[in-house]
Amino acid sequence: MATIAKKIPFHRKSALIAGISLIIMAFAAAFSNGLILGNLVVQGDAGTTLNNIVSSINLFNAGIFGWLIILISDIVVAWALYTFMHPINKNLSLLGAMLRLTYAAILGIAILNLVFVSLLSSSPDILLLSNDTQLQSLMMLSLEAFYFIWSVGLVIFGGHLMIISYLSFHSNHIPKIISILLFIASVGYIVIHLFSTFLYHYDGIIDVLEIAFAAPMIAGELGFGLWLLFRGGKGKNPVKRL
Repeated sequence: MATIAKKIPFHRKSALIAGISLIIMAFAAAFSNGLILGNLVVQGDAGTTLNNIVSSINLFNAGIFGWLIILISDIVVAWALYTFMHPINKNLSLLGAMLRLTYAAILGIAILNLVFVSLLSSSPDILLLSNDTQLQSLMMLSLEAFYFIWSVGLVIFGGHLMIISYLSFHSNHIPKIISILLFIASVGYIVIHLFSTFLYHYDGIIDVLEIAFAAPMIAGELGFGLWLLFRGGKGKNPVKRL
């Protein structure tokens, strides 16, 4: 196995690690955010949300584990993309990695709020206190803090994607359509989460923005991950310096 590993060029290894991590992250996000939080958290209904989490605490904890996988994957991707992209422009690649690591740190802080919700929901007396409005409010405040902090981080993540899209566009190997989709996705993350953070009262506009940017955001990130996994680093001269 060691002999086989040595035959894989370092550039190809970086692409493989980034691609695998991005795919893992996509599945973990669909599970933890879409399946678990999407079903357990009922916006505007603290009582139902509390009862949902208490009755499905093991599932909620599995969701937290999924978020930790996402966090670790983000750190790995930051390193892998830096090593893959730095032949194009070392300084921009480093900036992109730093932005993604900053996002990962903010995500870690956000996840702590979910841990607090889990500890609160695991209390032996939680069923006796489930109708307590203060307890319900405390839990909803922690969940809202998670979404708010994560949203702030996603603005920075959008900046990371914008740099990656720029570097990708100047590669002589990465398909230009992926670069364009990544750029649109970066704009989507920045605009949507600036609205979510500072103009959250405009729910209608945020909903429209999420629908408008959903396809390029998914296609750009997933497409880039699949390209890295199957094609990244296979060319003799995959990139060119800016």
